[in-house]
Amino acid sequence: MGSFPLCKIFVLVICFGLTLVPAAKSQTSTRAPTSDPQAVALANQSFSALVGATTINDVTLTGTVVRTASSDEGTGTVTLKALGTSQARLDMNLSDGQRSEIRNLSSTGSAQGLWVGPDRSAHSAAIHNTLTDAAWFFPALTVLSQTSNSTYLFTYVGQETRNGAAVQHIRAAQNVGYSDPLIQGLTNEDIYLDASSLLPVALTYNAHPDNNALSNIPVEVEFSNYQAVSGVKIPFRVQQVFNGTLFLDITIQSAALNTGLTSAAFAQ
Repeated sequence: MGSFPLCKIFVLVICFGLTLVPAAKSQTSTRAPTSDPQAVALANQSFSALVGATTINDVTLTGTVVRTASSDEGTGTVTLKALGTSQARLDMNLSDGQRSEIRNLSSTGSAQGLWVGPDRSAHSAAIHNTLTDAAWFFPALTVLSQTSNSTYLFTYVGQETRNGAAVQHIRAAQNVGYSDPLIQGLTNEDIYLDASSLLPVALTYNAHPDNNALSNIPVEVEFSNYQAVSGVKIPFRVQQVFNGTLFLDITIQSAALNTGLTSAAFAQ
C-alpha cells in the first residue's frame, strides 16, 4: 500500500525527454541516500499520535464545503473517501454544480487521476499531478504512514514557527529516481507537526499545469479542530490553499473508519 511502481518513473522519463542511461550510470556510481533517523522518528510519533493502535484501511468523511475559484464561489456538501494511500475521491454537491476529484490505480498499478466538472464529463489528470498524496485530506493515510517503505526518503528540516506556533518540519519524497531533480521536485511533500502534540498542522506540495511539469504551483493543506473518532485523531477542519488563495474550506461533520470500501468506490 502506498508504494511507487517503477513503471511510473519510466513513464515520466519518457514524457519529459529524459534518458535512462545517465540515470543508470548515476545510480551505479552514487550510493542512494537514506532517510534521516530524526525525521523518521518524528513521522512515526506523529502517526502514532494520529491512530494509536488502530489499523486504518479506509475512511469516509462527510461535511460542508466552500469552494472558491477566482470569482466563482460554490457552497454545499462534500464526501471524501480514501482506501489505503493510493485511492481517494472528493465529491462536492455545490450551489454552482457537482464536482469530483478522483485518484485511483490503472490496470498496471500506476497512480492516475481525473476530475469531473458540472457537465459531468471526465478529464484525466496529468501524471505529474498524481505523484503526491492521494488522501491529502486525511493525515493518517499520507506519507506519515510510509516510514518503513523504502521507496520514500524522509529528511528533517528543523523546528520552525508556522502561523505563530512552534512546529517540527519534515520532508518526504520518492527515493526511486532520487538522482533526478525532476522526480524529486514532483514528489516532494513538506509536513509540519505541532511541536507539542506532533499532530500534523499542515501538508504542502506543488501542483503543476497539465502541460508543464517544471512550473510549480504551491499547495498548502491546513489541518485543525482534531477530534477523536474510534480512537483515531481526525482533523474536522481542512483548508486547501492553492497558489496563496483559499480554494477549499471543508468542515467535517461525520467520519467512518474501516467500512469495507473497495476499489469500485473510486471508479468514475
